[in-house]
Amino acid sequence: MRVGLMIPCYVDVFYPKAGIAALELLEKLDIDVEYPFDQTCCGQPMANSGCEADARATEELFIRNFAKFEYIVTPSGSCTHHIRNKFIATPPSPERDHVQSHVYDLVEFLHDILKVNEFPWAIFPHKVALHTSCSAIRGLFMQSMSERVHDQKFSKPKALLQGVQGIEFVDFERHDECCGFGGTFSVTEEAVAAKMGYDKVDFIDKSGAEYIVSSDLSCLMHLQGCAGRLQKNLKFLHLAQILNGDKE
Repeated sequence: MRVGLMIPCYVDVFYPKAGIAALELLEKLDIDVEYPFDQTCCGQPMANSGCEADARATEELFIRNFAKFEYIVTPSGSCTHHIRNKFIATPPSPERDHVQSHVYDLVEFLHDILKVNEFPWAIFPHKVALHTSCSAIRGLFMQSMSERVHDQKFSKPKALLQGVQGIEFVDFERHDECCGFGGTFSVTEEAVAAKMGYDKVDFIDKSGAEYIVSSDLSCLMHLQGCAGRLQKNLKFLHLAQILNGDKE
């Protein structure tokens, strides 16, 4: 199985340890991983801002980099959602179709493709609040939606983390509500985004969690900033870092 690893630009710049953890985790699972070194942003920020045409060059570069792989894996639900469902600046082609239909969030790839259910090298004896992003829930269907009250409850991120020794999950109020990041929303609507983040941090802090864990570091970046301003003693990790057995 040949996998092309896409590391989002914000992960590369701000949270490189999470990108390294994703690579090491895939290698521990005997996956042949290749990282194209000339990859850049997938174009999501421009498209989210209504500048789809300006994202064409980044889409074309992405397609050139990744069309050759059997699977494309990235530790980001929002980037996966954009590539799979919103690559619209580039004209349709077999290469674009292949990229869109073969890109997976790391959680999807582990849960749906590899069907991994235990990580014997990982020990994490801490209380964890799991945050799943809006893109992952409602764009990729990685977790059931609380507003769909008659649907069966499930969470792919939680199912993976349950294979880690010692981990303890805590429940918190309005668990699948948006954290406020929302891509460029947190820039154009700063006050609203901050209040949403403060609310979420308060709910999680009351739960007794030590860590906020997510498969989307964009959300964690926003929540980490909110927690800092509220002076909350919370820690933040990408799901890949726990599954890889990383120390803090």
